[in-house]
Amino acid sequence: MNFACKLDTPTLVDCRRWAVVVLAATLLLAGVSSAADRVVGANATLDMEPGARSAALGSATMAVDGDYLGLTANPYQLANVNYAWASFSHTEYYEDTKFDFASAAISLSEGQGIGVSFSRFAADDIPYIREGEPLPEGSDYKTLSIADWVFSVSWGRRLTDRLDLGVGFHLLYRDMDQTGFGFRGDAGLRFRAVDSLFVSAMLKGWTSSATTWESGEFEYSAPEVYLAVSYSLPVAYLYGKLNFYWQGAGLFHHEARALDFETDEEVGGPIWESPLDWLSGGRGGVEFAFDFGLSVRAGLSSFTTFKSFTAGAGLVIAKFLKVDYAFESHPVFSPVHRVSISVSPYLFAHAPRPEPKRDRGPSKYKGSLLEEEPHPEESAPEAPAAEQAQSEAAPAAPVVEDASEEVLEERPAGGTYWEE
Repeated sequence: MNFACKLDTPTLVDCRRWAVVVLAATLLLAGVSSAADRVVGANATLDMEPGARSAALGSATMAVDGDYLGLTANPYQLANVNYAWASFSHTEYYEDTKFDFASAAISLSEGQGIGVSFSRFAADDIPYIREGEPLPEGSDYKTLSIADWVFSVSWGRRLTDRLDLGVGFHLLYRDMDQTGFGFRGDAGLRFRAVDSLFVSAMLKGWTSSATTWESGEFEYSAPEVYLAVSYSLPVAYLYGKLNFYWQGAGLFHHEARALDFETDEEVGGPIWESPLDWLSGGRGGVEFAFDFGLSVRAGLSSFTTFKSFTAGAGLVIAKFLKVDYAFESHPVFSPVHRVSISVSPYLFAHAPRPEPKRDRGPSKYKGSLLEEEPHPEESAPEAPAAEQAQSEAAPAAPVVEDASEEVLEERPAGGTYWEE
């Protein structure tokens, strides 16, 4: 789709129509929100970390490229997807609570991709007794399940050589003591500041994050902005790259940023009220990726406590198969183990295509998170047409008989050679 507004009359009319539609939708959302209850964390299931790679990096998902289980928080990475990938993850939390997630990322064209994801966060086999019923004997209890089901569609596109755009829409269905529905729309940008430094910004809930319940109650959370940074440093001596990832807390609105639930102290606030508090509410991780396919990772899911330590590893078993594992500690709850797997059906049957090249500018520094070394044939400059024509027209140089002017062949090192 191209919504660029030009000065010709028909296109200008279309742009005005789009502006009216956007304005009407904004006013409608504002009117609905004014009649709803404002809460913190509406549709919080959408913010759960599904991918083992990002989880091992402190859940700094906005900064991680190539983790297609993180499309909910990082849709702009679809601008760089080159093949179809299917990814799956399974996580078991405390009290037999499980989180299952599946996603698919598909390349639509060079610099453009789409992704879909589906997840279920649930607790099953919960025993219950109806009011007035006698206690059952043994373990013959009736059981029930509560679950959140989420379906998401994400789209990413490369706008310029340095700028990527991502948009995501998420629908939630909640089946508890009463049913409910939730919706949220996100939009983000990623900018390549220098060769290996990327800065990302995500506007979560630009439609507001809204939830409606069977009882008629309507809740919403206001939009929030997050920032993230990633940087890659080649380490030739160790045959790999060292990658750094950081994701900040929300810029505008009050939110709980400490994982220590043993106190009632409120930690959070806008960045302009307490910049240090905002920085401490961030998360991040470091990863070393070896050239032969092994990656080791460590991070903190909250800078407020070292008890939020995360670690993990990943292995590229084959060009079409990747496996990741993450361990996540918590200051209060039990540790979490997370496993994910990614498969590419195309790479299973085909050789990898040449990677598309992004203009790197005058710098020759290598090691970007998204780029590879250019092929020698691609990097060799072409001679001007005038020089080619002159070289074709010029006669071949005569063979020089004088041994002193003859170009000597390259000889192996070592040994003794005599010349007259």
